[in-house]
Formats: sequence, C-alpha cells, structure tokens
Amino acid sequence: MSDMRLVVVGAAGRMGRMLIRAIDQADGCTLVAAIERPGSAALGEDAGILAGLPASGIKVTSDAAAAFASADGVLDFTAPDATVAFAKLAADAGILHVVGTTGLEPTHLAELAEAAKRTPIIRSGNMSLGVNLLAALVRKVAATLGTDWDIEIVEMHHRMKVDAPSGTAVLLGEAAAEGRAVDLAQQRVAGRDGITGARQAGTIGFAALRGGTVVGDHKVIFAGAGERLELAHVAEDRSLFAQGAVKAALWGRGREARLYSMADVLGLDAL
Repeated sequence: MSDMRLVVVGAAGRMGRMLIRAIDQADGCTLVAAIERPGSAALGEDAGILAGLPASGIKVTSDAAAAFASADGVLDFTAPDATVAFAKLAADAGILHVVGTTGLEPTHLAELAEAAKRTPIIRSGNMSLGVNLLAALVRKVAATLGTDWDIEIVEMHHRMKVDAPSGTAVLLGEAAAEGRAVDLAQQRVAGRDGITGARQAGTIGFAALRGGTVVGDHKVIFAGAGERLELAHVAEDRSLFAQGAVKAALWGRGREARLYSMADVLGLDAL
C-alpha cells in the first residue's frame, strides 16, 4: 500500500510544527499539504523549514479544500470553530479527520458527530497511550467504587493554555462518568469559590492550575472515608501527542464513517 497522504492544518502553530515532524519521522505516511489561516505570516513558507526540517517543497497555503481533495487524511489541533469547518471539508472530500483540538463545546461536538456520518473522525482530548490507559483505569475504578467515594480531577498546564479544564481532564471526567453510568454534564463541578456548601455526593469536580512551562499534569483523586486513591499522568514531551495523532491516522485509514476515540485506536475498550 502506498504511503498515507496527510495534511496538517494550523501548520505554523506549536502543535502543527510537531505534527509535521512526526509525519516526517513515521513510516507509512507522507505530508502532502500544510494549511494556515488567510493572512498568516507563514503562508508561502516551506513546511519542512517551518518545522525545523530540511526543505520539503511543500508551501504553506490557506486553500484547505484543494489540499483535502488530494489527501487521505488531515491532522487537526486548531481551535473549535476551525475544527468544525475542517470537519465539513474533510467529509466533503471523504478523508479521515484526526482531531486533537480541545475546548470543544456541545455544539461543536454535535457538528463533528454529523460530519462523522460521512467520513471517519478520530477525536481525543489527548492522543497519548499513557493518558488513554489512565482513562480506562479511571472508568474501571469509578465503576467499582460507589458514590460514597468522591471524584476530583486536578490538572496543571503552561501559562499560555487558553482553555480550562483541559481536554484531557474532560476526557478523564467522561471516563469517570461512564464508569458510574451518569451524564458528566449533570454531575460536573468546575472550580469552587466562596461559600459553596458541603460537597454533593456523586459530583465530579475539576480544578485547573496554570503556570510556567508545564506540558501537562493530570491527577484523578478518589476520596473515600479514611482512605484515598490517586491515579496520575505526567506528560514530559509534547511531541508524544503528535506521534499519537499520526498513529491514529494510520489506524484509521480505510475505516468506515463514524466517530472513533483513541481507546479504539489503542484497543483499550476491553479494560
């Protein structure tokens, strides 16, 4: 089989450049286009040089539709509104869409689900093996422990992160809610301040910390009467997210149209 032809959107961003490098280092795929928004200073630059690699001959462009027409998949770590727009273009072109964008609201998720009726979409708040294994463990522990055990999710990221809680924290919260067979939206408590009253049984709390250059720290705390269980993950290198996205793209090639997760890619659903 020929190499999978991949497009990177948001190519000039920190994750975009890492995605270009990850494609360059992986077997079985090749970069065919790099996309940036209209007006970006990176338009016309060589994608390889932009990512700190030798010249690739691929110039950064803003014409996503044309790029998608000659590709097999797109890697997308952009922003919610942009991701929805790219999902529609990917569905029109019939190509795989790998989504690592965070900060997605229910309206964005609904539009992605609609696009996934026409083309495969792999979406995750975190593309790393470690985090997705952690999510599987959180799901199992939450299913085992009753609501007498309180669940709190604490995350810390670098000072430049713009959304909170992180996509990974939400992923872990969703895993906990699935384990308890409840709707996270109904049980979620995001941050506390002032006189909040006693903690309500069954809720899932979130706390977001920001500072320095932290890549990503996540901890899920199960607090019971007289004992506490803590499950944690520390990301030390952001490139692991890009590597996971490329792995997801290669796994997703030729799959039927629907919405997939990294648990599908990594075969963790049985845990």
